[in-house]
Amino acid sequence: MSTLPRAFTFVPGPAVTPAAARRAARRRGRRETATAWAFISPAVVVILGLSIVPVVWSLLLSFRADDLVTPGRWVGLDNYRALAQDPNFRTAVGNTLLYAALYVPLSLLGGLILALALNRRIRFIGLYRTLVFVPFVVSATAQGVLFSFILDPEFGAANSLLHKLGLSPQGFLTDPDQAIYLLVLISLWSGVGFCVVVYLAALQDVPPELVEAARIDGAGRWRVLRHIVLPTLTPVTVFLLLWQLITALQVFDLIYVTTKGGPLGSTGVVVYFVWQQAFQTFTAGYGAAAAYVLAVALLVAGGVLRLVRRRQERTEGAVR
Repeated sequence: MSTLPRAFTFVPGPAVTPAAARRAARRRGRRETATAWAFISPAVVVILGLSIVPVVWSLLLSFRADDLVTPGRWVGLDNYRALAQDPNFRTAVGNTLLYAALYVPLSLLGGLILALALNRRIRFIGLYRTLVFVPFVVSATAQGVLFSFILDPEFGAANSLLHKLGLSPQGFLTDPDQAIYLLVLISLWSGVGFCVVVYLAALQDVPPELVEAARIDGAGRWRVLRHIVLPTLTPVTVFLLLWQLITALQVFDLIYVTTKGGPLGSTGVVVYFVWQQAFQTFTAGYGAAAAYVLAVALLVAGGVLRLVRRRQERTEGAVR
């Protein structure tokens, strides 16, 4: 006897109203938001604790006379007025500007020249590129220790070499007339490597068809470089200009290890001045004011370079 399967009967559930659907969606959204905040809250705490809070606190500190030990007092803009009349701060600003004026263009020019020389297929090219970049990996502290031994006026290898060449010994880092320029050279030894790597990467984006067309039309290497390669590298150059300028204005560790602002204040820069005020003379409010002067200078430099880049982009767009 065959049995026929029974028909399934589906009992319809309760109808879901639009209001209930919206409430469920809101509850689901709140749960997702809570889960997201649970994941990112450790990073938020770190960012607030190590960046935003110290920035706000140091800004308030710059308007106080405070040594971080005894109770401070509010002095308003007196710290900034004192900076404007402080000859030591003016000397530090002058040394910083001199250092930046030498280091930034020389690092960009040296990086571009080496990148052009290394942007070709030759034997051991990978080794050459590695040797150029290795100094950049060395910390500024290690560089300072190394060159302090090499440039030691009495026992250094540099004066030993000069003696063998029949030349008079030099004071190097102990000579006020030489110290700042030698620090620039030491910084270039490592800073050029970063520019080389960035320029090498940018040279890979130069359209080869444009270079080939220019050569077919009879353009030499200089014209190809001037009218095709350099315009293509303009965005990278602006980035490197800003990066190296920030690096130059914030130089500290190399000077701390080698000269400690001497001799006779010839290598004292703004960041070292801030360190002296905060940790040697214990005038933390005064040092914070100097730090914010440097911060404003960095913001102005970044803003100017950004405006220049936007104007160049508008000009290029109008030409196209």
